[in-house]
Amino acid sequence: MSARSRAPESAEQPESPAAADPGAKAPGQRSGPDDRSLKQIAWQRLRRDKVAMVSGIVVVLLILAAALAPLLTKWFGYPPTQFHQELIDPVRRVPYVDPDNPGLGTDPWGAMSSDHLLGVEPTTGRDLFSRIVYGGQISLIVAFLATLVCVALGTVMGIIAGYAGGWIDTLISRAMDIFLAFPLMLFAIALVGVVPDGLFGLEGNGLRIGVIVFIIGFFNWPYIARIVRGQTLALREREFVEASRSLGASTGHILVREILPNLVTPIIVYATLLIPTNILFEAALSFLGVGINPPTPSWGKMLSEAVPLYQQAPYFIIVPGLAIFVTVLAFNLFGDGLRDAFDPKTSD
Repeated sequence: MSARSRAPESAEQPESPAAADPGAKAPGQRSGPDDRSLKQIAWQRLRRDKVAMVSGIVVVLLILAAALAPLLTKWFGYPPTQFHQELIDPVRRVPYVDPDNPGLGTDPWGAMSSDHLLGVEPTTGRDLFSRIVYGGQISLIVAFLATLVCVALGTVMGIIAGYAGGWIDTLISRAMDIFLAFPLMLFAIALVGVVPDGLFGLEGNGLRIGVIVFIIGFFNWPYIARIVRGQTLALREREFVEASRSLGASTGHILVREILPNLVTPIIVYATLLIPTNILFEAALSFLGVGINPPTPSWGKMLSEAVPLYQQAPYFIIVPGLAIFVTVLAFNLFGDGLRDAFDPKTSD
């Protein structure tokens, strides 16, 4: 056999990294879909959801408008409690088309102008733009604070019930049933109307906001508590929890460091969907006259004041109604997008 004959089969050939380790990647090779973290996968799904992204942008703009209400009012309007009776026809109670020339008649659509972007209110002549902006500030403050109270209570009660089990779980679950059967709206109407000024050092609208936040947060916690309880029941049997328990970790460590981080996603998604519900609840209370006291702007109160004037000034009921509609719709669509993005069953 010649020297050029093939080498013995036992001779070792250099192996490529891919052959030595099937999971290894060649130099310059990009990470595949399986190398992405949960946050990256969720963000990529959310970016592909155009409706959720647009809704998220609207939510951010609404929050910025509420936070910058004093500046926006200074730049584009007038103080929300400033009256402009000279702009209003004393007979029809709606704005003039041109206040400098009353002979031109009145404008049932608010006489919008560069001075009053959304026109003025009938009867009072207050700037509608500034009242919408400040009304959004009140609605978002109440909604966010109430959601924070609700999420905090629901998370604590749900995680304790799900992890402890036994009589503790039974006791908390029965408390959930009682709270869920409570007539929340009727209780809110009764309580807000009888709470005296000066309670806990609060009075006026500060007290009203505090009572509304307490009612919404304290009586709505069972909804999120049930979600957290169900997730905790599944997580407490997982291997990482068993490993921590076998290593002697305390119950507090397991709840805070092992289970709670895995509950952040459903909590955030539920909180996003709860905020618009709280906005509607505050608007309903103000519409019924037991929410924010005038002259502080409130979308619900503006709707209530617009009802008797809807024929003379239809825009006065459309503008605050549209503000509520857009805000609630944006939060709901953004919450739906978050839920789909974090859902492990959603295909990429």
